[in-house]
Order: sequence, then C-alpha cells, then structure tokens
Amino acid sequence: MKKTIVIAVTLLSATLASADERKFSAADVPAARIKQNGRIVISNDSNHITAFRFFDNIREALVSVRTLRSLVTHATGSVFDSNARLDTQMPPYLSSLITEASRTHGVDPRLVAAICRRESAFNPNAVSRVGAGGIMQLMPATARYLGVSDVFDARQNVFAGTRYLRTLLDAFNGDMDLAVAAYNAGPGAVRKYNGIPPYAETRAYVVAVRANYERSLRSN
Repeated sequence: MKKTIVIAVTLLSATLASADERKFSAADVPAARIKQNGRIVISNDSNHITAFRFFDNIREALVSVRTLRSLVTHATGSVFDSNARLDTQMPPYLSSLITEASRTHGVDPRLVAAICRRESAFNPNAVSRVGAGGIMQLMPATARYLGVSDVFDARQNVFAGTRYLRTLLDAFNGDMDLAVAAYNAGPGAVRKYNGIPPYAETRAYVVAVRANYERSLRSN
C-alpha cells in the first residue's frame, strides 16, 4: 500500500506547487490505481504533501514529502521544532526517550514533555481511573492500535504516544490546541464540535498543556 501511495504523491508533486492547501481523494489519481472509495486522501500545503488513510475516526499519515529535513511549522502562534532541546525538569532517561521519539516522528519534544507532565507527572507506572496507563496514559484500544505490548514499558509508551500525537497534528493540520484536545477527548469529539469540545476536563487539559509547552519555550 505505501508503495502505491508514494506513486500517487509523486504524480501529484509536479502539479501541486502553490502555497494554497489542497486536498484530493485517491480517486482523483486514477494512474495510482487506488481502490479505497475515497478513504485515502492526499493533502498539499506549502511545506509538505501527505497521504492519509482513515481508520475509524483516526486519520493516519501514510507518507509525507516535506521541503525541510525536520518538522518546523507554525501552529496557533507557536513554533514546532522536532530538534528542540528539553529542559532538565524530568528524569534524564525520559528526556532522552522523548527527544529520540520526537525526532523520529517529527514532533516538538517540548510538546510531548508537556503532555507527559499533564498525563502522568512522568510516572511510567501511572494508571488512570478509566484504564489509561504509562507515561503518556495510553488507553488499551489506542495502545493495541499502535502495536504496544506493554504500556508500562517507558520506551514503547513514549514512542507510541508521540507517534499518535503526530497523527493528530497531521489530522488537524498542525493546530496544536486541536491535536491536544483530541489526545484527551478523542479526534471524533473534536470533529463533532468543530473545535475544542465543550468538556471542562478537556478545556482545562488544553490550557495546562499549552502553559507547560510555552513555559518550555521561554526556558529555551
């Protein structure tokens, strides 16, 4: 499937040079011979062309062609930099894990750290009242989808949580607040309300994560 998507992206890349964002169904690229009834969508903006596959209410990026080696995008007034350095207000092993996972998946490590702080206070053994576990508090269904065999394994948890966060950032076009809200309430709720859901917990969550993230920006 990925080879087919690469073909589709290659076919589009020569014609999608403008900075205006455009979205295409796979059905619009007949030469790629993708028969998914519109479930694969190709999105183009000034920085990258990305092919998405839909899985229930989650949109997963299959392949992305970017003009920069590392992800640097502007989202709701903040700058995402996957090569940013973390502060030292966490265990050193976790700082290394977050840094590595963030570079692997193209996410700002300061945002990942802000979510870890809010979710579990960096506790790899944390369990929520609804059954989410580990540093990034992965729900069982999400962990299975991401291929995690042990949510309490710090490396598996952080890499999977960071990958999922990148999926959400892709799904909501780099909007940090919407991606963070989706991490808490689910992408379906964000799409249902066309914005941050009107849940007190989710709104407080977004405020807290953004505050932690912006604090890291200032400290850097």
